[in-house]
Amino acid sequence: MNRHAVVALALLGCGGARLDEVARPEPLVAEVAAPAPAPRRTPRGTVRSNILRADYAGSAACGDCHAAIHASWETSPMRRMTRGERAIAAPFDGSELRLGTDRATMEERDGVRYVHVRSPADGDRRYRVTKVIGGRSREDYVGVDVAGGGDEQVLPVSFMLGTRTWRYKGYSLVISEHARLRPQASWSRTCVACHNTIPQVSLLHAAVLGGSPGTYQATYTDNQLPPDRTSRLVAADEAGLAAAISAEVTRIGGVPAARGSLSGALIHGARETRRHLGEADFVELGVGCESCHNGAAEHAADPDVAPAFELRSPLVRTVPAPSRAQAINRACARCHTLLVSVYPWTWEGGKRADRVPGGSTVNSSEGRDFLLGGCASQMSCATCHDPHAQSPRVRYEQLADSDGNATCTTCHPALAAPDALRAHTHHAPGEGSACVGCHMPRKNLGLAYELTRYHRIGSPTDDARVLGDRPVECALCHRDRSVADLVGTMERWWGKRYDRDRLRAQYGDLAANALAATLARGKPHEQAVAIGVLGDRGTRADVPALAPHLAHPYPQVRYFAKRAIEKLTGAPLPIDVGLPAAEVAAQVRRWLATTPSPS
Repeated sequence: MNRHAVVALALLGCGGARLDEVARPEPLVAEVAAPAPAPRRTPRGTVRSNILRADYAGSAACGDCHAAIHASWETSPMRRMTRGERAIAAPFDGSELRLGTDRATMEERDGVRYVHVRSPADGDRRYRVTKVIGGRSREDYVGVDVAGGGDEQVLPVSFMLGTRTWRYKGYSLVISEHARLRPQASWSRTCVACHNTIPQVSLLHAAVLGGSPGTYQATYTDNQLPPDRTSRLVAADEAGLAAAISAEVTRIGGVPAARGSLSGALIHGARETRRHLGEADFVELGVGCESCHNGAAEHAADPDVAPAFELRSPLVRTVPAPSRAQAINRACARCHTLLVSVYPWTWEGGKRADRVPGGSTVNSSEGRDFLLGGCASQMSCATCHDPHAQSPRVRYEQLADSDGNATCTTCHPALAAPDALRAHTHHAPGEGSACVGCHMPRKNLGLAYELTRYHRIGSPTDDARVLGDRPVECALCHRDRSVADLVGTMERWWGKRYDRDRLRAQYGDLAANALAATLARGKPHEQAVAIGVLGDRGTRADVPALAPHLAHPYPQVRYFAKRAIEKLTGAPLPIDVGLPAAEVAAQVRRWLATTPSPS
């Protein structure tokens, strides 16, 4: 193991443990398993400054010492988050996507890819694709109007890699039906901060202000966390910070603020950054090492000076100072905090407009959700996720089995013994007694129309979950049980008592099946969860109950219904659920009329 790898391992892990000391079926970082490891080194100190442009060295500076980690990271989804158009996997072969009366054709001419949009309302436009974003579940695209020029824009089409189909980009979120294929925004003013490496001095305005003057996602801010879980970034040198922001604004081609207060400099800096920041101002295209580790030029010059996940500078300080795990988690949450959708509802019966909303219901929110839960001060995201590679699926399957409980019993040793585990879960070891099964249930809407784990670690018996969310989380495994049966069992086993009037307001008849009542009465994200569970645990007899949701007002729910029906029938469903709801409903009626009744 080389000297930089030792420093890196000392910065990751669960509580005070090193990454390779936390119990797990296999090491997460390739270099952990290298033969004849060198003795551990104690870093002489931590970088003094990691927020200014001069503090960044670029990922190439990391490869000489961190060779194995660097090689793994180079091919990872994180690194490949933003790429040049030559890296596109989707076929630009004349395929068409229709949305309302608009049509998009994906074409390739002389090796150049185009998205050709024809719209009765907006006219005929052809966009030359310049970049591709993502590539694990889907590809999104950036392009320039061939005739009109102007900014690179986020194009309105996505290619779903699992199904090899085209889809309107906006339908990755829970939004209502749309009818236009318009480019959604200027690329450099929206998603660039999460998908590329940018100095933190260009992103910290809102965090220091304590509010948002139209900032980017990926800022160092605890987005709508309760006060007792919030860290603040405060100015340690107001004049110095104002000067640094003005210098960076000038560097990217903006107009520096007139002399005045720090708040004025921050507001002006945020606005000028939004106007002028472009690709030429990135540290590098894509997610580089310093997207997470922050500026590491000091570390690159002297490996005995460790990099830091928290922002460090004589100009700013974090209050309260985070634990090691908290610093890692906040570095992840800068991007994994998706609360930008107009969809109003969150988990725990919350709303996005609330001062402290509940957990998010969709993919890419895991960082903030984890910070809301019970383990975020001692356990880091890197305990389960390899930040330098795409962890194999088997890794997560092992964590979701009772053998994976060793990750949790590192901090909860009293539950390690089989008898203690059985008493805690009321399930036999190996039969519903995996920690993550109950404390991180599959109830979030993944990009590939599969349910993913909710990362707010808590108990399925919490009042907010039982009385605020549908379905009762025990129904995610026990799909045949009534609300009364599930709630009564929780009360008997764990000494709880739940308000029956509030449960009736949620489900109506408590004798009803919890999933069926959720399909009938739930919010759209709750209905999608019930649909996903039936797709995994149901039978062909459930298809008639799922079919109406193919024309749901929220298209993302339609895609979950289509995926569930295809799993239950074992055949592709010949219905384009991206079309207008009336057309989809007509297709569903024809399909049901020609499909044999399930036995």
